[in-house]
Order: sequence, then structure tokens, then C-alpha cells
Amino acid sequence: MSAPDIDTQVLVVGAGPVGLMLAGELALGGADVVVLERRTGPLTESRASTLHARTMELLDQRGLLEELGTPPAGGPGHFGGTRLDLTTDSPYSGQWKVPQVRTEELLEGWATRLGARVVKGHRLTDLRTAPQSVEATAEAEPGPGGAASALRVRAAYVVGCDGESSTVRELAGFAFPGRDATRELLRADVADVEVPDRRFERHPGGLAISARGPGGVTRVMVHEYGAPVGREPGPPSFARVADTWRRVTGDDIGGGAPLWLNSFGDALRQASQYRRGRILLAGDAAHHQMPVGGQALNLGLQDAANLGWKLAAEVRGTAGPGLLDSYHAERHPAGRRVLDNIAAQALLLLGGSGTEELRTLFGELLREPRVRAHLAGTIAGVDVRYAAEPGAHRLVGARVPYLRFGTGTDTDTDTDTDTAAGPGSSFAALRAGRGVLVDLSGRPARVRAAAEPWRDGRVDLVIATPEPGGTAPEFTTALLRPDGHVAWADGTVPELEAALLRWFGPAARR
Repeated sequence: MSAPDIDTQVLVVGAGPVGLMLAGELALGGADVVVLERRTGPLTESRASTLHARTMELLDQRGLLEELGTPPAGGPGHFGGTRLDLTTDSPYSGQWKVPQVRTEELLEGWATRLGARVVKGHRLTDLRTAPQSVEATAEAEPGPGGAASALRVRAAYVVGCDGESSTVRELAGFAFPGRDATRELLRADVADVEVPDRRFERHPGGLAISARGPGGVTRVMVHEYGAPVGREPGPPSFARVADTWRRVTGDDIGGGAPLWLNSFGDALRQASQYRRGRILLAGDAAHHQMPVGGQALNLGLQDAANLGWKLAAEVRGTAGPGLLDSYHAERHPAGRRVLDNIAAQALLLLGGSGTEELRTLFGELLREPRVRAHLAGTIAGVDVRYAAEPGAHRLVGARVPYLRFGTGTDTDTDTDTDTAAGPGSSFAALRAGRGVLVDLSGRPARVRAAAEPWRDGRVDLVIATPEPGGTAPEFTTALLRPDGHVAWADGTVPELEAALLRWFGPAARR
């Protein structure tokens, strides 16, 4: 067999936000990674544009918010069209508007600076697995001179981040159970129209949403109660969108200039497995849901944050038994919970007159503080809590709280040297993509001794004091995973050593 054109440790298929986030996480963790993308250039339309609190935290944990700048706030949230205050305990409470093209630009720049290679203009056509590798074949689009050329890539692992119609998922034979759409929302960006802004405006015949955006472009979305789901290939015609808009609202937008058209339905599917041997799925390739409230994009980015450091450890040879399998064990139930949440929202949002009483009751429930906080935490992604051992500290499995550190903080990134100044916060402590043992107890010798065998580039030690007047810490000593979830807190030294072994592999031999 001839040598492949590219030999790498991980091949990521799909250079959307999820694929690029994963590529950056892998490269930060020391893996050689190649991203394969069918498109030849950036997006020309604005698709998913809402970032929630947990995603903003992840960007902060990687030092990307300074480059992104402060995006505009996304306004009030909603649950199935009913207004919902998205206030949470996050420093990035609420929702934030970032066009997908900007998110991709930010993440691609980060990933490539870390060494990831992005190969565009190639469409995956074949996957062949071997005991120690996967070989992928991709076809380039035909050039002006004639036929397309094939590209062969050999990788230890392949991750499909190629969307709801994932070629990786299909070629690898992943089961994708669920249901097809029975309702759909038509969407268009239209120039040269004058229509009033509408926020989930209900009419006898359907639902209408419209908002004027930058540059005078108006985004319209419309659902007609009882209308069949369109079966035409590709996006809907502008004539269909305009006719539906007129029937629902009585307004005529047919004279406008359509810039982008698409539709999305309430289909709901989830891969039975997120991993089959050397092939894994993330983002919409692993779960297909209605992109209501921006949850689909954020769910996928959180998949990437969970998988990246684990797969990097696997290809570096430092992962302990079962680490890579914990990706499915953690993210499949997290995805299922979000899909159930979205299914409920789809019913409230697109249901006809038969759901009015349900919407009224739900509106009353949202005025209850505990109900509001529960749903806000779910949508924002800040309430994800992975399974922990019985009797573990209440923070184990949850995301690390945001804590500001005082000026006496030190970071010890190896066994011999302390830096002059440590990170300014619990999020900044994670910038290197390694595990972090945070000690607020004032007894660093005990912590240093327990963590020493893992402080070979896998785990950093932060000896910190909380910032005076800041949030009171909920722990004195905690082990943080690279994705910002708590692996251990305020337990015994043997429990700490067990957590280090589980998440960071066997102790180094000295």
C-alpha cells in the first residue's frame, strides 16, 4: 500500500466552530491534528450567532476573550418563546451575539497558531479502519483544468464534526435513532424590506419573528400551523418564505432581496454511541436538534471541550484506562438532557392553538425563582454536572466556580520553579490546557507532595489566596480538569491520588 498524503494523530472532519474548537484543544494538549473541510472559504452567511455563559467561560479559560472583545449582549432569553431571564452565577451571565463567521475566524486562528493544519476544499468519501489507524479518502473539487484529485489521510483517530448530515457518522455506521421533523421554521435574511420587529408574535395561522440587523438586513422567521414540512432539496425558495409570511402576518416582503435562506425543523436524533473504536462524533454529527435559542452550537462546543484533552492524552500515551470512554459516558447524557429540553421548547414554540393553555401555565411557572434558575442554568450550560463517587464534595463533576485570586498567588508548572506571579482567576489558571491543583489552604507542602508525580506537564500547582472582597470559595483545595470541571475537592490524600490517576494517568516514575 502506498504512503498516505498526510499522516497525523487525529483527523477532524469539519471546520465549523465545533471542529475548530476541538482542533485547538487537541493541539493545546500536544496532539498532531489535521482538519478537513469541504468549503474552500469562510461562511458567507450568519448562521448560529448566540453564545451562552458556559461557552464564554470556556473561551475565557483558553484566553480567547481578549481577542474576541466584548460582544454585544443578546438581549432577553426565552424558553419556547416565553421570555426567560438568563441570569446565572457566571461572570458571563446572559447571552452574547457573535456571528458564526467571527467564531470560526477566532477558533481557526487559535488552532493554527497552536500547530493544527486546516485543509479546505476536500470532501470526505471513504473511511477504512485498521487495528492501529484509520485511513480517510477525500476528493478535491474539480479545478479549472479537469478532474478532482484524491487526498489520503492516515490518522490514529478520526472525529466527525461535520454536522447533522455527517459523512463520518454514515461511513462509520453509527446508529442515529430519533424522529424526523413534523414542524419547521422558515428563515431568511432579506434586504430592502421594511417590516416591524416581532418577537415570537403569534397570529391565528402561525408564528412570526423579525428583527432588523446590521447593515439594514432583516431576518425573518415564520412557522405556519399545520403546514407540511418542505421536502424540496436545499433551502426553501424565497417565494415560499414570502408566501408563508404573507399568509401568517398579512405583510408582503416579496419585493425584498433575499441574501440567505434556510429552514429548520423539530427533528430530534442522537447517536447511540459517541465513539466506535477509533472514530468519534461531536457536535451536530452526534446529535440533531432544532437550533432554538442557540443551544445546538453551544452544546457542540462543550462536546469539543470535553473530548479534546482526553483524546490528546490518549494519543500522547498518558491517558489512564477508560479516559477516552468517559467522553461518551459524560456527553451522551448531557446531550440527551439538552435534546429533551429543546423538544419541550419546540412544542411550546411551534404548537398551534391546542398548546395555548400549556404556554399560559408555563409562563406562570417561570415566575417562580427556582424554576427560572433551573431553566436558565440548563440553557446557559452552567449546570452540567458529571457523575461523581458517592460522598464526594458537592463540586465534584461541576464546573469550577469563578474565583479571583489575590496578589500572593503562585503557579508551579514544574517540579523546580515557581513563577513570579500566578493566574488572576480560577479560569485563567486553565489557560495551558493542563490539569490544575488549586490550594487555598495555606498548607502547600501537603498538596505539593501529593501532586508531585503528576507534575510533569500534566498537572500544574496553583497556591492561591482568594481576592479580598470577592466570591467566597466553596473549597480549600481542588483538582481541576483541563475542561474546567472539578475532579476532586477537599477530600483525603488517597482520594486525590485516585482522582489524579483516573483523569491524568499513572504517576510518573522518578
